[in-house]
Amino acid sequence: MRFVFSPPADTTAGLLTLPWREPLQEWADERLVEISRRGLSRHVVRFFAEGGTVFAVKELDERLARREYHLLRRLRQLQIPAVEVLGVVVDRPGDLDAVLVTRFLDHSTSYRTLFADPRGAHLADRLMDAQVELLVRLHLAGFMWGDCSLSNTLFRRDAGALAAYLVDAETAELHPTLSEGQRHFDVAMAHERVGGELFDLQAGDLLPTDLDPVAVADEVVRRYHALWTELTSEEVLAPAEQRYRIVERVRRLNELGFDVDELELVDADGGARLRLHTHVAEPGHHRRLLFARTGLDVQENQARRLLTDIAGYRGYLEQSGRRPVPETVAANRWLAEIYEPVLATIPASLRDRLEDAEMFHEILEHRWFLSEAAGRDIGTTAATTDYITSVLPATPDERAEPVVTGR
Repeated sequence: MRFVFSPPADTTAGLLTLPWREPLQEWADERLVEISRRGLSRHVVRFFAEGGTVFAVKELDERLARREYHLLRRLRQLQIPAVEVLGVVVDRPGDLDAVLVTRFLDHSTSYRTLFADPRGAHLADRLMDAQVELLVRLHLAGFMWGDCSLSNTLFRRDAGALAAYLVDAETAELHPTLSEGQRHFDVAMAHERVGGELFDLQAGDLLPTDLDPVAVADEVVRRYHALWTELTSEEVLAPAEQRYRIVERVRRLNELGFDVDELELVDADGGARLRLHTHVAEPGHHRRLLFARTGLDVQENQARRLLTDIAGYRGYLEQSGRRPVPETVAANRWLAEIYEPVLATIPASLRDRLEDAEMFHEILEHRWFLSEAAGRDIGTTAATTDYITSVLPATPDERAEPVVTGR
């Protein structure tokens, strides 16, 4: 028998004492636990607790187990939402299948449990959005699922929304990029599987009566194509609107939960063709990235907004100078030519009304609204002047002490 476990060693040391020489179905170890909200599986899957952590073990063919082990590790490196794989046990005696070991996803639930819960009856829209977003993120990373279904997904509640995590990667493939045919195969599979799974719920009186399985499955496909188009479509921008439109496009992607990894402007008739390459970032990513590039230490959402402005400024520099501009150079020029000069124009009597980053963010927001009204980019200087005159004086002074009244 051979154990292939990922570090750290202390996480997996307790796993070595499990009865690996016995068929998984026959295990009687006292550490085994029942998970009521588990999903369906074509393989034998059992759960056990060790050192305060719950693990899932799945028995399957060794070739598939090795494949899934490596794919799940790669997904973790790519920061794609998926269960965390810890190891695989192979060469078990008596021609027993291999066993894949993953960490149970805390606070997660299956789609069946969601719909069985009275509160889950109104989650169909959020469930579809979560499933579609997961599939799109996989495709952007070159990951063809091959078996996209609700059964192969776990869901976590997230401030009123749902977050989807891939559970099963047995049939998956990882490529540099996916062809249209590969993506369409996955989408067709999702349409078929989701519809079938909802019909199964309907037969068991677990589906709300106002939900049509066919309509839901069709909606999954529609939402997938809408999100994919928003993330990957190219558009031609006129010179006068480039910076303003870049910021607008990046803003829409941010609101969808995606981040811009690279921005490219290519000369085209009447302007420049905008291409955006998106990716998924881990929590705190923007704050760390902004600090590394500029030395500014701000909150996460502020960092996201400032990085968006830097991306737009970099595109402007590349287009006007007709040559590539490194990210670090663009960030430092933005700091010296945009951020610091804007803040320097704020009157001393008003400077401390807000944190610097929050004030700059409000100026960017003000610029966006003014540009929307004008139908063109009005520029940061004009937006700052108007902001100082019409907005900032009415902003409450955060330095003010609260008024304490007594009886």
